[in-house]
Amino acid sequence: MLNRLAFRLNLALEPWFPEQRLFLKSDSATRFVRLRPLTQVTGLVAGVLVMGWMMVASALLVVDMLGSGSTRDQVANQTEVFAQRLEALSQDRDLRVAEAVGAQSRFNLALQQVSAMQERLLASETRLRELETGIDVIQNTLRRTIRERDAARADATQTRLAMAATGAHNPATQAEDLATTVDLMSTALTDAARDRDGMAAEVAKADARTADVARQKSEIEARNAVIFGKLEEALTVSVEPLDKMFRSAGLNPDDLIAAVKSGYSGQGGPLVPIKLSTMGLSGSPDETRANAILASLDTLNTYRMAAFKVPLGLPLHTAFRFTSGFGTRDDPINGREKMHEGQDLAGDYGDPVYATADGVVTYAGWESGYGRLIKVKHAFGIETRYGHLSEIGVQVGQKVSRGEKIGDMGNSGRSTGTHLHYEVRLSGTAVNPMTFIRAARDVF
Repeated sequence: MLNRLAFRLNLALEPWFPEQRLFLKSDSATRFVRLRPLTQVTGLVAGVLVMGWMMVASALLVVDMLGSGSTRDQVANQTEVFAQRLEALSQDRDLRVAEAVGAQSRFNLALQQVSAMQERLLASETRLRELETGIDVIQNTLRRTIRERDAARADATQTRLAMAATGAHNPATQAEDLATTVDLMSTALTDAARDRDGMAAEVAKADARTADVARQKSEIEARNAVIFGKLEEALTVSVEPLDKMFRSAGLNPDDLIAAVKSGYSGQGGPLVPIKLSTMGLSGSPDETRANAILASLDTLNTYRMAAFKVPLGLPLHTAFRFTSGFGTRDDPINGREKMHEGQDLAGDYGDPVYATADGVVTYAGWESGYGRLIKVKHAFGIETRYGHLSEIGVQVGQKVSRGEKIGDMGNSGRSTGTHLHYEVRLSGTAVNPMTFIRAARDVF
């Protein structure tokens, strides 16, 4: 079966790979080796595979050499890009805060305008009620005058009848009395009609002014709604990531806010009650939203102050790589399993080391295992440690700020190479520093 298959393959490949013979001649005989088409194809495929493998291996070797040569430049470029992005985000955050302050000023101005509009509306309503009262008085006077006129006519009729009955009929006197009565009634009716028309015109003007004030009030309320919406959106975008950052670091945002407020609790000044307008807007929806926005602004500012007191970010600004992490590991010197309470960051000897938050230096010297060590006490019961330094640039009791240089990377103490041993402790207990580093990366 195999021989027939080989024969058919050789027959099919014969037009492209004709059979070849390799002659081997010696002193006593001549021999040849037959190269069938299938054998030639097999050799050709093997050669192509070997050449392809050699080309791929060479290309991988060249790429690896180029990549290893430019790793430091790539890390430096990535660090610079990260710093630029952090600066841009900080500027954008400051711009958001400035926009919020400007929007708050515009909101206060809008509230003042609404207050003035409401005062004018109240005055218009008062004037309208006065006009309505005047119209009612005029109408009552007119009705009373009409009744008196009718009563006078009835008395005149009765007088004429009585005079006719008694024979004391004096046409001249009766005509004069009637003319006088008619003139008085006409004058009174004319004055009443004029006053009524004037009052009606005043009412129409008051209605027009009231409608105009109501329209302006609606426009101001619409603008306020837009301003409120933009402010609330900006604050949501700014506050929620900070809240998430502190929670990711294992810190309770409510406790942070309470601690910051207790540290910045100075108060004083004259007692002046809040009064938005003469109409008494206390408890209105606009005031409720405004108070919520002011509370969010206060929270954002509190978070900003807390961010400088919490060790967020990295203690190195130069190129480095993460080596041994937090947790149980095999000791690099004796090989025994041991707890590693920090994060190792390997870099160049003498690279500057920076404080990761505002604080006070509580230790700066040599300590067994750590070598040259700096301890910085921060707010909220947090402490950071910087070990294996080559130089110490601070003293005990010195206040340091976030991003301030405190020493240089080295290889002092119990160490196998140049690196920084970075620790974060909460209430004396070591925690994973990467929790704080990742929390800052998620926001900044």
